[in-house]
Amino acid sequence: MDLELSAADLAFRDEVRAFLDAKLTPQLREAGRRMTSVFCDKVHSLAWQKILHARGWAAPTWPVEHGGPGWSEIQRHVFLAECARAGAPNLAPMGLRMVAPAIMGFGTPEQRARYLPRILSGEDYWCQGYSEPGSGSDLASLRMSAVSDGDDYVLNGSKIWTTYAHWATHMFCLVRTSTEGKPQAGITFLLIEMDRPGIRVDPIVTLAGEHEVNQVFFDDVRTPKADRLGEENQGWTVAKHLLEFERGGGYAAGLHAGLERLRDTARLEAGDDQGRLIDDPHHRRRLAEAEIDALAIDITERRVLSALAAGGKPGPASSILKTQGSEQLQRLDELAVDTLAAYAAPHQPKAREAGSNEAPVGPSHGLTAMARYLNNRAASIYGGSNEIQRDIIAKLVLGL
Repeated sequence: MDLELSAADLAFRDEVRAFLDAKLTPQLREAGRRMTSVFCDKVHSLAWQKILHARGWAAPTWPVEHGGPGWSEIQRHVFLAECARAGAPNLAPMGLRMVAPAIMGFGTPEQRARYLPRILSGEDYWCQGYSEPGSGSDLASLRMSAVSDGDDYVLNGSKIWTTYAHWATHMFCLVRTSTEGKPQAGITFLLIEMDRPGIRVDPIVTLAGEHEVNQVFFDDVRTPKADRLGEENQGWTVAKHLLEFERGGGYAAGLHAGLERLRDTARLEAGDDQGRLIDDPHHRRRLAEAEIDALAIDITERRVLSALAAGGKPGPASSILKTQGSEQLQRLDELAVDTLAAYAAPHQPKAREAGSNEAPVGPSHGLTAMARYLNNRAASIYGGSNEIQRDIIAKLVLGL
């Protein structure tokens, strides 16, 4: 596999860099720097999405017929890498990267015409209704019920760890429509409007002091069967398709950007005549090890790109990337906290908000380190825990 960019790809990279230099405002760059997880606040995320949508670049993975730019796999890779390098805020992934491919694959023509343009423009903002109290990694044990009543389903139950449900206009949701046979065989995939009577969103404040996740309660909520994606009791098939896109990559660009931040921090004087961390052999070794791991993940992502370019799917490689990418992300967080030492400890959520004029305690470059560390502890759990991913790898790759 040739890892070098062609002349055309290098020209595309320069085009992307020029666009980012021109369109990333100081406010958007600050929002990108202040991110403490893979999610950016809705106001900044949608502002950036509007700019990208005007250029036709909001959905790099979408096909042209649905509003995508028609890029090759390597162009998409270059675009993500350049956005990470420039510090652009992330776009909300639930609509653009997750439910949209499921709608393209399993939706009716009417559903595609209704939902896809609104996802692309940011008019509809989505959250994911998968996990429940007692049903996380063992998602097939979910119990939220959907009882048929004429042209509607009546929903009762709850979903938990629902990211940005308090801002969402819609939820894609797994519900139980049958208790017969295997648990996976009784699950249905629904597209739900969040303003329906009987839906209540309760906040869950994270260890980092942030309101990012929620518990969502459904009390006799009626939703049309016309908003079912795929056939009744076939939601597990839709969900597996979607999870491949949730797990399928995008780690390498962020890891390289994180490594560069760590190198910049290590080049600063520690004070008290302690010199620079970059001059410490032990610290340089840790940075080198992290770079080797990031490069290995980068190469695996390119293998997935090659498979996708040939018309394939991410397959079990998505589980490999999810496992290695999330765990390397956590190792970088640990290294960042170690690098900052006592300055990583102060709890200052207000200072982390984009646009805040509250002065940070310690160096500004370390403001988000502890919050990133705390938030990213969940990276090896969401999207299917890494223990489950290793089971998938053992079965599909090793044949165990």
